Amino acid sequence: MSGAVGQQDLFPLQEGQDRALIEQLIAATRLYETSDSVKELLEFTVRLRRFAPFNALLLHIQKPGLTFAASAREWFERFGRVPKKGTRPLLILRTMGPVDFVFDILDTEGHDLPESAFSFPTFGSLSDQRFDGIVTQIARLGLEIVQLDAGDASAGWIRLAKKSTDPKRKHHYQLAFNRNHPAPTRLVTVAHELAHLFLGHLGEDAGFKIRDRSHRTLAEREVEAEMAAYLVAKRNGLSPRSESYLASYEGAISGIDLYAVMRVANTIETAMGLAAHQLKAGTH
Repeated sequence: MSGAVGQQDLFPLQEGQDRALIEQLIAATRLYETSDSVKELLEFTVRLRRFAPFNALLLHIQKPGLTFAASAREWFERFGRVPKKGTRPLLILRTMGPVDFVFDILDTEGHDLPESAFSFPTFGSLSDQRFDGIVTQIARLGLEIVQLDAGDASAGWIRLAKKSTDPKRKHHYQLAFNRNHPAPTRLVTVAHELAHLFLGHLGEDAGFKIRDRSHRTLAEREVEAEMAAYLVAKRNGLSPRSESYLASYEGAISGIDLYAVMRVANTIETAMGLAAHQLKAGTH
């Protein structure tokens, strides 16, 4: 029929090959085995409106948490930025060709971007070497440190990996941070996740002398953790934009335990080697 759109026009790529590729990627990465992970994928696909759903899926598999991606040419012409040396591009499928390469916002450098372009902007000076020393100090607690290769919207997490069979000993935890973020942002992330642990949001831990406060609502847990991280950051010369993060949990501030937040901020500083008595001792 004249003017009709054929099936090959609607599906320019070979469906069998596409399906096999996607199924192989999903099986290999094991990224979508829970309802939460599938929900995150759907929200990610909605957010990346500039890309076709299929390419959004490919980008999410390669770099969860990505907020904006563009070709090297587009980064330069629109924003005056170029890919960082040694950075690996992300692969997407081209409409009428094989593949295109795009770059995450965290993998570019050049002209400054507005604060609103980043998910977790943190201002202040902190070297990578200093941050690495802080992480080494934290690892002495017995925590397993995980470095994520993720996009800007993914900061980090902490989770109970294994409970101790001895009720008097510490449980085993994994703490993750996005290695692509600048060092100041990484420190705030680590402080936030440690706050969840020490505030009892992950449950009781007799080895750490942590009482169970996991009954707190999600909003209360996030506000408490972010307030503790904010205190640690500000007391050490960094300025996170916690206000925008806390705004999403408006209404929970009245229910937080300020004493617990203050106490845990001190615990985090001690774990990082930043407590007042530790810094004073280091000057002698």
